[in-house]
Amino acid sequence: MNIGILGTGNLAEALGAAWTRAGHEVTIAGRSPAKAEALADRLGAGARAADAREAVTGRDAVLLAVTWTGAADILHSAGGHEGTLEGTPLIDPTNAVEHGVGVLLTGAESMAERVAALAPGAHVVKALHLFASTQWTAPDPERPPVTVAMCGDDQAALKTVGDLVRDLGGVPAVLGPLARARQLEEVAGFTIGLFFSGVDPRSALPGLG
Repeated sequence: MNIGILGTGNLAEALGAAWTRAGHEVTIAGRSPAKAEALADRLGAGARAADAREAVTGRDAVLLAVTWTGAADILHSAGGHEGTLEGTPLIDPTNAVEHGVGVLLTGAESMAERVAALAPGAHVVKALHLFASTQWTAPDPERPPVTVAMCGDDQAALKTVGDLVRDLGGVPAVLGPLARARQLEEVAGFTIGLFFSGVDPRSALPGLG
């Protein structure tokens, strides 16, 4: 696949590296062209930098690898409001939560629904928001493959994202339509809150301790 990545941080690098190793091509864009170029150089063959609009145009999937507060700006730079992502699977791994507390900060709507409104016509899939980037760079060989819960409204987009999850070494599990994204985001807030309280979240979930 040809994948666009919006963002140049740890998650963008971890997933970009895994996907290029799997034989995909990635096009990277961020607020800083220099950082995008540097990341593409680190990823090597199969990766290149571009501006945000080019990074999302004609891609098989796009990863929104920025903080939730930066989502609106990068999607606007990519022309999302103009329909540049129409028909494209758009992976949303953002967590709109209060740092160290885990309380959702998007009101009644989910962050995934907000992303969908910022990029009309995109097939938003909520996924990959429950794992740190180190899950994909240094997986625990003693544990079975992780299950990546995700939700979305378009079946073809869910299949595409599921295939990319498998390329990361995960197992995709579709929870339901995008209307259930807030439930997934609340799970992230729950686990983040436990972690910052000094509790291993796995100990609070059946079968994960």
